[in-house]
Amino acid sequence: MAQTFDVVVIGAGPGGYIAAIRAAQLGYKVACIDEWVGPAGGPAPGGTCTNVGCIPSKALLQSSEHFEHARLHFGEHGISTGSVKIDVEKMVARKDAVVKQNNDGILYLFKKNKVTFLHGRGSFERAVDGGYEIAVSGAQADTLLGRHVIVATGSRARALPGVPFDEDKILSNVGALRLTSVPKKLAIIGAGVIGLEMGSVWRRLGADVTILEGLPTFLAAADEQIAKEAKKAFDKQGLKIELGVKVGEVTTTRKGVSIAYTTAKGESATLDADRLIVSIGRVPNTEGLGADKVGLQLDERGAIVVDELCRTNLPGVWAVGDVVRGPMLAHKAEEEGVAVAERIAGQHPHVDFNTIPWVIYTSPEVAWVGATEQQLKAAGRAYKAGTFPFLANGRARALGDTTGMVKILADAATDQILGVHMVGPMVSELIAEAVVAMEFKASAEDIARICHAHPSLSEATKEAALAVDKRTLNF
Repeated sequence: MAQTFDVVVIGAGPGGYIAAIRAAQLGYKVACIDEWVGPAGGPAPGGTCTNVGCIPSKALLQSSEHFEHARLHFGEHGISTGSVKIDVEKMVARKDAVVKQNNDGILYLFKKNKVTFLHGRGSFERAVDGGYEIAVSGAQADTLLGRHVIVATGSRARALPGVPFDEDKILSNVGALRLTSVPKKLAIIGAGVIGLEMGSVWRRLGADVTILEGLPTFLAAADEQIAKEAKKAFDKQGLKIELGVKVGEVTTTRKGVSIAYTTAKGESATLDADRLIVSIGRVPNTEGLGADKVGLQLDERGAIVVDELCRTNLPGVWAVGDVVRGPMLAHKAEEEGVAVAERIAGQHPHVDFNTIPWVIYTSPEVAWVGATEQQLKAAGRAYKAGTFPFLANGRARALGDTTGMVKILADAATDQILGVHMVGPMVSELIAEAVVAMEFKASAEDIARICHAHPSLSEATKEAALAVDKRTLNF
């Protein structure tokens, strides 16, 4: 007889495992199903983010940044290191250890919160009285009955048409994180978050990196002024980025990969490399979910159709994270997971997409929340803008990293903050203040009047708020 649960969650990525824990905290009997397998063959909950995304990429970014600092910048601090070498296999092993710690942490949290975890693939079998029958195949084959079902199956990398990933020469984010030696020449298609972060890692370690981007503008989703500042920094570092290209035939050779493309000027060109990372977006994971067995509605991309509350077309079935509309961000998935668990309990939480922060963990880091200047112009909204460069920030000078700026956009009449955009050191942390301010409908004057510790990078945010009213104190 099938085990019965109040809530069955399919997928233990950021959206799924958080939804399961929150539902258990609210007193429900919860099961979470996940099929991810670790290197040793055991369960590896955490989804793409923990296993082949956010966590491992940040581990490699940190290691590669340490290496570059030791090689190029320690001397500025009077530190002599001699010849600096990188052991890539050891670096990757550290990354794997960090991932394993996060996997084990999630399993511990399931146990702590009394969430039943099943290692296998979950799929809809049929609708029954009182809920849905969920089949579990794989390591822990079973059948569950869920009164509510939360689908959090995530996404996977999109391949170039006719060019499948072999994870040897043509790599997705999975293969890009498993390289055990530095390629002499690395090609990347797509100058988004993954392309820039992976390009930064391997450039620092010595690879000759070229990124091909189809869009004519760099980081089109970011504020144009911030994107230009970031591009200038990447160019200076030696990260070669070609915009407005049209990729043609991609072929593997004995030595590597050859990419034929047309430049922005319409000229034919060829890029030969040892490895190619393709980062042109992601597609939702709904194959094998059994959506057709219960009539779960999917859109033309294969994503699950939901309303603003993450409800599907089926009563008692919800979906969150990368498998639905909205930004494919781990923290967005987490917020939706919490919200759905609370909605099942009759509560009324909200998730505001306008206050979800975006971060690119390169050096300099790029972060933003809210509207860009070009969006405000297109909407015809009157606004004020204030900027402050890290060049004039004492803590940034002490760090030896004065690249970038903070920019605040506020309503011209009410002074309410409409968007905050940053490029520079540790802005992934600084952006949180902006998110809090926007959630509480703060004005630029509110930030300008708040005392910030000195010396700190956060003072750049205060000064940018002062700049909205044209009264900066340190620039």
